[in-house]
Amino acid sequence: MSNYTTRDFDVIIVGGGHAGIEAAYAAAKMGSKTLLISLNLDNIGLMPCNPAVGGVGKGHIVYEISALGGLMPKLCSKTYLQARMLNTSKGPAVQGLRLQIDKYAYNKLSKQILEHTPNLTLRMGMVEEIYFDEHKNVRGIRTRDGAEFLAPCVVVTTGTFLNGTVHIGKINYSSGRQGEEAATNLSLILQQAGLKVGRLKTGTPPRLLRSSIDFSKLEYQQPDNLNFLFEFYPQKVTSSHACYITYTNEKTHEIIRNNLHLSAMYSGNIKGIGPRYCPSIEDKVGRFKDKTAHHIFVEPEGASTEEIYPNGISTSLPYEVQKAYVRTIKGFEDAVITRPGYAIEYDFVLPNQLKKTLEVASINGLFLAGQINGTTGYEEAAGQGIIAGINAHLKQSNQAPFILDRTESYIGVMIDDLVTMSVDEPYRMFTSRAERRLILRQDNAFLRLSDRAYNLGLIEQELYKDFLNEKEIVNQTLHDLKAGHNNATLLKLFGDNETYAQQLRTLTGKNLSDRAVETIHAEIRYGPYLKREEKEIEKLQQYKELELPTDFDYINMSGLSKELQEKLKKHQPTTIAAASLIPGMTPAALSLLIFKARDHMNMIKKSKKPNPGLTI
Repeated sequence: MSNYTTRDFDVIIVGGGHAGIEAAYAAAKMGSKTLLISLNLDNIGLMPCNPAVGGVGKGHIVYEISALGGLMPKLCSKTYLQARMLNTSKGPAVQGLRLQIDKYAYNKLSKQILEHTPNLTLRMGMVEEIYFDEHKNVRGIRTRDGAEFLAPCVVVTTGTFLNGTVHIGKINYSSGRQGEEAATNLSLILQQAGLKVGRLKTGTPPRLLRSSIDFSKLEYQQPDNLNFLFEFYPQKVTSSHACYITYTNEKTHEIIRNNLHLSAMYSGNIKGIGPRYCPSIEDKVGRFKDKTAHHIFVEPEGASTEEIYPNGISTSLPYEVQKAYVRTIKGFEDAVITRPGYAIEYDFVLPNQLKKTLEVASINGLFLAGQINGTTGYEEAAGQGIIAGINAHLKQSNQAPFILDRTESYIGVMIDDLVTMSVDEPYRMFTSRAERRLILRQDNAFLRLSDRAYNLGLIEQELYKDFLNEKEIVNQTLHDLKAGHNNATLLKLFGDNETYAQQLRTLTGKNLSDRAVETIHAEIRYGPYLKREEKEIEKLQQYKELELPTDFDYINMSGLSKELQEKLKKHQPTTIAAASLIPGMTPAALSLLIFKARDHMNMIKKSKKPNPGLTI
């Protein structure tokens, strides 16, 4: 090993997935001499599963990455095929932008941008060893081809490659993704360094040949007319490729039920836990026996490929069974499978061993980001990647760490959940995980985070100037409106009708951007609720030490979601404060627990009172 006192780089990133490219881009942009090392440089930014970015909760993370100057939103703007805003019938806090992406264009553009990023070097290689000194300080890495690179900070973003195993029926083999080599030694190195690891599972559906699908039998999915995507500046949004919907049926389910024993999930071959909210089709059929049909979203993988992604039927069943059940689906009667679906099992590091900077608490200079921390999804990985990259740069340059609080961002919610409660299943972001989701909206992500990004050197002067101008317009407009009208009057003026944008512009006489209109409208609409939210926070503070009975039957507690019932039963929190830390806990659920705990306490007090009619 070379002399520890020298360094080749300031920061080394291991892995070129969505976490890795954000970490590398951020560290290099902030001035660190950065190395990104990946098994295959041609697969940087690849989307091995669903070729889409965003959605409810996930889209909020992408907006925050955008506000922090990250790469994912820029890539999306140039490679999307269709744009849709989800949950438009609901309030702005729970709406989510979702883009169907050309996965091949995204992958190609990722590499091109990184290749031309100052301070960043790309190199192909398999990392076989991470060097530490006697005080558990990171010193560098060694690749399988014998190359050594020294740096005081290393960010590991291995995705599903960490000791990965692909499963198709009874067939299984070592792989990080289908067709790619797994990283088998790195997991052992991390364990030898004292880290506890677990095993998780995810999967993909079979890919279908476009020309073999009868699209006339499918439901057309209408794209939305939008003037903004994830970036700050507006753009003309045009959807160039169609998406469709079809459904499984009883015949589909019958074939799957008859072959469940052949699925790797049911045969016992897979030990890892799969994602609760993205189950395989055999899981859906096995768990939801009363459902006669499940949605399938039929989505293009790219503009220049004939492969189609049938979102909703991920599987680890044998190929012949996949072919049989696929052809029972409307529009897929003659479908040709170009790639079979598969499950992949991989190691992850229990994230409660991390600091909120995503640095390993016990190893100085080692950062982890993405699926290695137990999350699932490109967006969750990218959100962690940018935080790890920022903090690796700050660490090596002896600056104070950058931490996002859960009250100011969804990224902060995610990281707080991970390091506080760890995970026992793949973690996915939902708006329900955020206690202050009325404040943490898509429309105000720049207002929440752009000042901090500018101070870190992550966004350019011109963009920041334009942001400050919009910020001033929004604040002044809200001030003027509230000075001349009470909130009830404003709600009557704008309400939830589709003309509030024009009404706002007419009333104020200002040429407000669509995003500014959304922010102003949301602040007016949520005014009374924000006050109620503050009361909920005060209530939590008042009752945080309230004890929860050890004999509570959470599984049969009406008013709690199935997920929270299971998590409360598992964690058995002793106080309301402990319950509030459980990932996915909502203000409504906490209020219910407070009510139940107080009611239980009152019953105990009554039972202890002496009976005045009793004589001794």
